[in-house]
Amino acid sequence: MQAKKVVVIGGTGLIGSKVVALLTAAGHEAVPASPNTGVNTLTGEGLDAALAGADVVIDVSNSPSFEPQAVKAFFETSTHNLLAAEARAGVGHHVILSIVGTDRMPGNGYFAAKVAQEALIKAGPIPYSIVRATQFLEFLGGIADATTSDGVVRLAGGLFQPVAAQDVAAAVAEVAQGAPLLGTTEIAGPERAPFDEIVARYLALAGDGRRVERDPQARYFGGVVEQESLVPTGPARLGGIGLAEWVARRPAA
Repeated sequence: MQAKKVVVIGGTGLIGSKVVALLTAAGHEAVPASPNTGVNTLTGEGLDAALAGADVVIDVSNSPSFEPQAVKAFFETSTHNLLAAEARAGVGHHVILSIVGTDRMPGNGYFAAKVAQEALIKAGPIPYSIVRATQFLEFLGGIADATTSDGVVRLAGGLFQPVAAQDVAAAVAEVAQGAPLLGTTEIAGPERAPFDEIVARYLALAGDGRRVERDPQARYFGGVVEQESLVPTGPARLGGIGLAEWVARRPAA
């Protein structure tokens, strides 16, 4: 396989750093690009220099704010700037990481922002691939903290299928090495169960004694959780790292 220059926007973060490592190991020139490497997709700073000679751009960047309007502005501005810079550089493949179910939860501002990002890419000039992933196992602790009230974690009972960041990175890296999909592929974790049950299992494995209660009215960052809001409803790639294995692998605090 011919080596490619791949620029990874957000390449120093949770997913991006793993994607860079995987692509480098596969013999490609993987370039991490983020504000701390002098590349700012909001202002355009450093974009043209970073993209010079690039074959593929992977965007796994994230908004610094989760406020709905700020998130939407981030993804729209960043994507406009990226697509324009890619067109100038002759980039042949634009890959983004999105979210499974992002178009099935209109009350969730972050999901709505990802829908807007996907629409820009589909309408843009660069051949593209969209990789949608379920929630990361790495964020289960934060979800539990955000939904705790009076010492009790309250979550809806819709289905949940969290995936390890390493499995997501592998899927993104694989897609980036192939031809543009001109469509969407999905990846999820190997285990599917109600949201509250997954988080209860995680807390027990982590030695956290908080009680988890099912609350049908509980929102997921503003969105209503239906039975299949957060899981693939069609064919999907499954990660290989399950919840118990992931907890066991975590470095000691």
